[in-house]
Order: sequence, then C-alpha cells, then structure tokens
Amino acid sequence: MTDQQPKTIDYRTRPDEELVRFAQGGENRAFDELVRRYQDKVYRLSFKILRHEDDAAEALQDAFLSAYRGLKGFKAESAFSTWLYRIATNACLMKYRKRRDNHISLDQSQSQNEDAEPLQLRDWSAQPTEELLTAEMREIMAEGIQHLPEELRTVFVLRDIQGLSNADVGRELRLSVAAVKSRLHRARIALRERLNRYFADKLTRKDRAR
Repeated sequence: MTDQQPKTIDYRTRPDEELVRFAQGGENRAFDELVRRYQDKVYRLSFKILRHEDDAAEALQDAFLSAYRGLKGFKAESAFSTWLYRIATNACLMKYRKRRDNHISLDQSQSQNEDAEPLQLRDWSAQPTEELLTAEMREIMAEGIQHLPEELRTVFVLRDIQGLSNADVGRELRLSVAAVKSRLHRARIALRERLNRYFADKLTRKDRAR
C-alpha cells in the first residue's frame, strides 16, 4: 500500500471561523490568510482615525500583533472582524495618547530618518482656521472615543468610522437594528457633550485671558 499524502488545506476558501480555529491550533498560515483578508480594511480604519500614513501603518502592525498574541483567548461571541476592529481602534487610540504625552504635532514630519532635524512648525496663528479646527477636532474626538463605554465605542467605530450600515453593524455584533441605533445615538450624544464642554472651557479661558 502506498502512503496517503496529507491533504493540503486551501485557507483562501475557508470562512473566518475555521481560520481562527486553525490559527488557535498553531497553523500560522491560517492567521496569514486572516491578515491578507483584513489588512486593507484595518489600514483604512486606522487612517480614518489617525489621518497619518505612517501612524496608520504602525497601528496596523500593532493591531495584528496584538490579535496574534490574544487569539487563543478569542471566543466566538462576536465575529472575528469585530474583535479585530476593536483591537485596531485601541491601537489607534494608543497612538493618539503617545502623541499627546510626547507633545507631537498632528502635522509631524513624515521622515523615516531618526537623526533628521525635527519639523519646524509654523506659527499657529498663521495657519488657516479650518486646518486648526480639523486637527483639534480629531484630537478631541479620539480622546472622546477612548472614553466611551465599550458597547458604545464598538458601535460608533463600526458605523461612523468604518462606514458600515446599521444592519451590517447589527450582524457583526449580533444586535437588532434598533439596539444599534440606540447605542449609536448615545455614543454621538456623549461625544457631542464632550466637544461642547471642551470648547466652552476654551472660550472661558480665552475670556479670562483678556
């Protein structure tokens, strides 16, 4: 009798759930297929949050590294994609915190040379108001998203950042459309209130400085 050759698994045809099980069992090629499927989507999500190509690329790498390390603990209570988007969002928020803690401008240099001279920023007063507001709003929004409760943050990211429909978000999270709308409404209100408080405080400080 001739020895039977082991069957070659075509990971490209397998659903996410099977790939996760294979990867949890030590099949790195299964995880490679998950990376192939989702790397563009995770990058687009990261760029929508960070608006910076290099930071988005780093967040992408951080997200998949965290997913690989935490895969054995993943339970199929939600879709793999939802779990991965949550990890990617957290990676982006970590990037924002690092920017803030290190006082790095949102318009930081794109140079890859670590010995390069730091980017000389223009006087803030010389920048267009729209540019200032865009950068400032992104910073405050990122902090606001970070402080949302998990169930609100996930819905907000999938719906308003990732751009999924209410029905698609419901399928991802196994929620009714009504529940998605309710959580999205609460998330938007919380973010709006945070923005209102921020700009109210800013106007108060400006008035006191006069």
